[in-house]
This record gives sequence, structure tokens and C-alpha cells, in this order.
Amino acid sequence: MMGIFLLLLVICRCLKVYCSLYSDIDVYGNSGVNMNQLEKESTTKGVPSAMDPHEVPPYFEDPVGFTNLTTQLGASVLLQCRINHLSPKNKVSWLRRRGNQLTLVTFGREVYIADGRYELSLNIPSDLSNKGPAEWGLRICNIQQDDEGHYECQLSTHPPLVYTVFLHVIVPELEIADERGKPINNKFYQAESTIELKCSIAKVPHPSQFIVWKHNTRILNYDTTRGGISVKTDLLPDGAKSRLYIANAKTADSGNYSCSLANVAETSVFVHVLNGETPAAMQHGACSSNYGISTITRSLILVWCLLTYR
Repeated sequence: MMGIFLLLLVICRCLKVYCSLYSDIDVYGNSGVNMNQLEKESTTKGVPSAMDPHEVPPYFEDPVGFTNLTTQLGASVLLQCRINHLSPKNKVSWLRRRGNQLTLVTFGREVYIADGRYELSLNIPSDLSNKGPAEWGLRICNIQQDDEGHYECQLSTHPPLVYTVFLHVIVPELEIADERGKPINNKFYQAESTIELKCSIAKVPHPSQFIVWKHNTRILNYDTTRGGISVKTDLLPDGAKSRLYIANAKTADSGNYSCSLANVAETSVFVHVLNGETPAAMQHGACSSNYGISTITRSLILVWCLLTYR
């Protein structure tokens, strides 16, 4: 009897342990795990918390999102990008677009392009918590014609915000004319006459640069060594006109005369100062000389033919 009792006691204890284990297993077969909670955690894992409904997202001050900017060759220009409610977690970058190709110019406060003409011009509130406007400008110095095109100010939101600036570069047009206003490449003057050249400069939005006249490599604007040289320049709304006068021209005044707008653009003509001979006489003399040589040659050929066939 005692043996049977002990056997039943052992069986009961085993059943008790089994029931205890079974009670910790839910209907999904997961020991000690709430499947509803697991599903909720797996759904929200990796998803950022929702934005504060009271926080205003950043936006560009210009609601259009696009602007045109015109500058002239050789100038410096500032591309402005004004951002309201800029957050420290947002990064601002400037990119250059050529068709479908984008070139990174700046990212954050760093300039990534190797061209030293590019630099950032920043005006950022010391305390961004007041959500005041931040100016994230891009300055380009010594503008070249190849700099014309689209530039994008991008804000690292999701999706990114883009503000586009189209930069238009105006190339000045220079032309030299004579005293009658006729465009020239060469000009003949008699000795002791007055050389008068007119330089017209167009397509210059801000004609503030210095206009320089040169004879070969010598600057004439303030030349006092020769005497009799004067330069008069008039600034116009979209350009300038400059006149060069040289009194009592001499053969030494012959040479190349150039008119330049600072180091931006230049044009030139060649001046011939003649000492008593006209250009027509020079050309006539050359033709007469050729004609004489041709006549002698024909005469020699005729004599040779007569002697040969006699």
C-alpha cells in the first residue's frame, strides 16, 4: 500500500508542474509574450515620433521658389536664400545644376567646390528658437560667362525644399569708331593731323569700371610724357562712350590702340600715321610696281620666242 501511495504522490506532483507550465503559455504558443504588444512594437519600430503639432516647419521667405538675377562679366554677385523657422536639425546646401547634372557647391557651413571664387555669406540669428529668418547666401566673385545658369538652395526636409536662382551674365560689347562714327579696324591719318577714336561700350548694367585707352602697351589716360593727349568719357544708363584725342600725330603714333573696360573686355584698332603719302597712293604704287614687273616679264618672253623660232 505504501508503495502505491508514494507512486500516486509522484504522479500528482508531476501533473502540478505540467499545469503550472501550461498556464504560462497563451493561445499563440508564446511563453510569457503578449502578441498584441509585440505586433504594436514591430509596427512602430524605426518610425520617428510624430512632429510636434505646434511646431511650424521651415519654409523659404520667397513663396514663388524661383528668382532671376542679372550681373555683368567680372563682377561679384550674392545669391540669396532666406529661410524662416530654420531648425538646427535642418541642413542647407547650394548646388549648381547643368541639365540633369547637379554639382555640390556647399553643404552646411562648408564649401565643397574646388573653385576659390565661391564663398558662403551667412546671417543667422544666434537663437534659432525665435524662428527668425536666416540668410544663407552664396557669393561668387569675378563672374565668368560660364557661371550663367541655375543654382539651387536646398533644405534637408522630407521631401527636400528647393529654391532656384537663375543667374544671367551680361557680356559687355565694345566697338571703336572714327570721328564720323564709322566702326573701323584700321585707320589712316596724315602726320600733324589729330587722331580721334571713339569707343562705345554697351550692355553694362552698372558702368562703374574704369575705361582704359592704350597705345600698344602704354596707358594713355593720364599720359603726360608726349603731350596733346586727352580722354573724355561719358557714362550712360546701360554703358559708356569714351573719346581719345591725340594732337599733332607723328609716325611714332602708329600702332595698336585698345579700349578696355577694366580687365573685363577689350577691343582694338590699328592706326597708320602717314608722312605725306595717302593710302590710295600707297596702294596705287604697289599696283604700278606689280604692273611694271609683269610688263617686263612679258617682253622678255616675247623676245625669247622670236629668237627661238627665227
